[in-house]
Amino acid sequence: MLDHLTLHVKDIDRSITFYKQALAPLGYIVKAHHEPTLGFGVDDGTLHSDFYVSPIDGPEAEASPVTPVTPVTHIAFLADSQQAVQAFHAAALAAGGRDNGAPGPRPYHPGYYSAFVLDPDGNNIEAVVDWAHSNE
Repeated sequence: MLDHLTLHVKDIDRSITFYKQALAPLGYIVKAHHEPTLGFGVDDGTLHSDFYVSPIDGPEAEASPVTPVTPVTHIAFLADSQQAVQAFHAAALAAGGRDNGAPGPRPYHPGYYSAFVLDPDGNNIEAVVDWAHSNE
């Protein structure tokens, strides 16, 4: 079982702004303040954060024309409805994300409904309705 994950980003301020807006429709808020790292979690009255955004440190923070830093991370956040997926997509685009798959059903499994957005670092961020509880 996964407890939390940390996404390392090039521009922490830009990413914090992006994720605050993009994850709000999914019920996520900033809960942990370990400056400059911030932890996000569902607004459930607890201190638990399951998603952290932290700056890249060290040599991997430096990109060059020969060896650019290219994020290859895919993270899927659980949404409670198709409307929440749609709101996530709209909020993420308004926050500066790039469309990587408009809200809609996917052929992966029956009942799978999601949207994809590339964050400021090019990470593929998804919101998905919990298809695992379908009767299929």
